[in-house]
Amino acid sequence: MVYDVIVLGSGPAGLAAAVGARGRNKSVLVVGNRWQDSPLAKAERIDNYLGMPGMTGTEMLERFHRHAADMGVEFVEGKVISMMAFNGYMLTVGSEFYQGKALILATGVQRQAKYPGEEAYLGRGVSYCATCDGMLYRNKAVTVVGRSEEAPQEAAYLKSIGCQVTYVAPKKPENLAEDIPFIPAGKLAVKGEQTVTGLEVGEQLIPCDGVFILRQAVASADLLPGLEMDSGSVKVNRAMATNLPGVFAAGDCTGAPLQVAKAVGEGHVAALSACEYLDKQ
Repeated sequence: MVYDVIVLGSGPAGLAAAVGARGRNKSVLVVGNRWQDSPLAKAERIDNYLGMPGMTGTEMLERFHRHAADMGVEFVEGKVISMMAFNGYMLTVGSEFYQGKALILATGVQRQAKYPGEEAYLGRGVSYCATCDGMLYRNKAVTVVGRSEEAPQEAAYLKSIGCQVTYVAPKKPENLAEDIPFIPAGKLAVKGEQTVTGLEVGEQLIPCDGVFILRQAVASADLLPGLEMDSGSVKVNRAMATNLPGVFAAGDCTGAPLQVAKAVGEGHVAALSACEYLDKQ
């Protein structure tokens, strides 16, 4: 199905954007993690949101999510692993494809910094998606850097297609297959020449042809080549428009202050701007 607006992120900015777009009678899909997994859901008390003082983060997010659902917003839980411009934007979430005429980025803050060598070897041995790129490394040695709940399953997939898999993470996950070697994560760095040749873990070098870095989310700039950034945040104008046509952004991903009120306000502005953009097409 083709949606008028796809929102990446299920936090306050994304939900506000979704409600705003539905209020303009646009079809909306929100793609993101469960709202219960949001850092805001762990807040014990929020006192600075107008008219709703003293709420817990869980109470506030549950109310936001219910509002969006009642407005007819559709939801998909998962991680966007690739994106391309095609009659708007085509997104891959797991093995499914979704298309949106306009896109609103509300992805929050990328809290895991990139490893040395990661950006330099992206597309030359570094990948963020086992399902997408695994077959390129069939019968080759690969290292999985597990920083998401789904990483053990993706490591098992790589093993099933013939890859020689080593798994690296701060702590060994309980559901990691017994036949996949595990190495506790130290200081990580991707090494290579023209392409990846190994992953440095502390003082140890693991020779490999590919490194799959599997985080909870892929940074917006990695999903959208050419997206203009400013000191690590998505650069937007007053209409919350980015430098890419049909792409808007809101919330923590646009920079400080990292506040719920700011995220909700920007989400609403981004929705109105996205609707205006669609109406002019």
